[in-house]
Amino acid sequence: MSEVAGRQTQAFQTEVKQLLQLMIHSLYSNKEIFLRELISNASDAADKLRFEALAEPSLLEGNADLSIRIEFDTDRNTVAVVDNGIGMSREELVANLGTIARSGTSEFLQNMTGDAKKDARLIGQFGVGFYSAFIVASSVTVESRRADVAANEAVRWESDGAGEFTVENIERAERGTTVTLHLKDEEKEFAEALRLENLIRKYSDHIAFPVLLVGGDEKEPKAVNSATALWTRSRSEITDDEYREFYKHLSHDFADPLTWSHNRVEGKREYTSLLYLPSVAPFDLWNREAPRGLKLYVQRVFIMDDAEQFLPLYLRFVKGVVDASDLPLNVSRELLQKTPGVEAMKSALTRRVLDMLSKMAGDDSGDYPKFWAQFGQVIKEGFVEDRQHADKLLKLLRFTTTHSTGAEQDQSLDDYIERAAKDQDKIYYLLAENYATAKSSPHLEALRKQGIEVLLLHDRIDPWMVDHLPEYEGKSFHDVGRGDLKLPEGDGAITQDAANEEHKKFLKKLRKTLKERVETVNVSRRLVDSPACVVASEQDLPPQLRRMLESSGQAIPETKPQLEINVDHPLVKRLAAEADDTRFTQLSNIVLDHALLAEGTQLDDPATYVQRMNALLLDLQPDSDAA
Repeated sequence: MSEVAGRQTQAFQTEVKQLLQLMIHSLYSNKEIFLRELISNASDAADKLRFEALAEPSLLEGNADLSIRIEFDTDRNTVAVVDNGIGMSREELVANLGTIARSGTSEFLQNMTGDAKKDARLIGQFGVGFYSAFIVASSVTVESRRADVAANEAVRWESDGAGEFTVENIERAERGTTVTLHLKDEEKEFAEALRLENLIRKYSDHIAFPVLLVGGDEKEPKAVNSATALWTRSRSEITDDEYREFYKHLSHDFADPLTWSHNRVEGKREYTSLLYLPSVAPFDLWNREAPRGLKLYVQRVFIMDDAEQFLPLYLRFVKGVVDASDLPLNVSRELLQKTPGVEAMKSALTRRVLDMLSKMAGDDSGDYPKFWAQFGQVIKEGFVEDRQHADKLLKLLRFTTTHSTGAEQDQSLDDYIERAAKDQDKIYYLLAENYATAKSSPHLEALRKQGIEVLLLHDRIDPWMVDHLPEYEGKSFHDVGRGDLKLPEGDGAITQDAANEEHKKFLKKLRKTLKERVETVNVSRRLVDSPACVVASEQDLPPQLRRMLESSGQAIPETKPQLEINVDHPLVKRLAAEADDTRFTQLSNIVLDHALLAEGTQLDDPATYVQRMNALLLDLQPDSDAA
């Protein structure tokens, strides 16, 4: 950082440098969005001033008429966005424009592909609207004075977006911020009155403050937008395009929302809500501490950006506005008090979001599969946490099953029930580390042979979710990887006790050989093509959950799996006929190791396994220590 006569030159944060270059090259096909982003920022600044002025009227400095001016100069090839909102101090300006203080920055940059369309969607998720100015500008100047701060404490920020910016103190009589874009030679169209007027009407007509156009032959400011908060208008007066543009103003997302719901509630509690479901998940979706919530107004006066009290945590992806006729606020008016009224609104808004999802899931638009691909795991999280709405959430769940053509989770429980045999009284599921492990699991063999469909659960949250699965349509849920597999009556299989009794001597020898590694050994009634599989008892944690807890450092009581063997498999027949004790031990352990690997378990002693396999392949007598 260098400083000359009070003027400081600083380097952008490394991520900002990368981001600027990526934006400039990725959004060239949609460059006009810079104006929408800058007007949205100006609107936010006006909202925040009006809110802070509730507690400190002096911030208005005798001028309560808030507006946004678009000033253009065709001769100088400049366009400026001017607001008389809250303004920024020197520290705020440097923090807001010189760094990206947001988690997930590295992941964001890694996901940039070079594909303009895809990268535009990523940039929108990340919410970095100010930097879009550099798509059309060779340099940008920002001048700002925070409300209720002396005129000589205003600040100027300048940069060409190449890697550095300068900051210096200036005199500025008016509060607020002016963002001046020195347009590139090829972007002169954005310094023309008609072009700017069309863009304001297209992208910012819903802004609740007057957007005034100044420049050219018309020296008097011309009001361009309707200056009416969109959510206060009747639904019949609002076009779909207006709803979409308002979403982009709220979220700074470049992608359209999947759907929205605009509703006014009257009676004991009066409020208006406008809720949106995004089409793309934000990068901080899994950061449960990240800012979230709806934009809150009380009688059209902005109160806060992230009012998290109105929706449960698992609906943190929902964007929107709530405008209440009255709400109890604390002394600073920054935080909502927890009252029955707020709780009632939360319950009603939660039901509305779930109704939006139910409607989407029931239509043929194809939007729900897109939603599930982005937010499915969060809905599963909600199913675990929100028992009040568990029935609705259960119908929203989607799964991969043995009926699916790929890993996509595209099957509902109703789809499963419709295909199930009339005498099937269970819904069968299998937990696995991933889809590849699930679809090839030996636990599915007997069920596949009988044509019984199985839910393949391979998300990280699934081991928690299954503990909360109730009966559905009179059918209980049954884990095919745990305990005794109870297939529908009439499958012709003998009982477990009868099967074990028939091979009593062989089982006894196996149990003795593997007693340090398994709880017991049984003849399997679930295997058809594989020689063996491991099974957890009904009382044990699922192996996937056990591994997850252990990886997080939690101490889990030691348990042993049960081994099931397919006595009709050639390898098991070979094992049963083995008279040499050393070879029997060697082969028994290999069979168990393969069963563990098929389930996705990492072997405790891979080196010993390799020695056993080498000896088997070479048909050599192994060293007794290796056994």
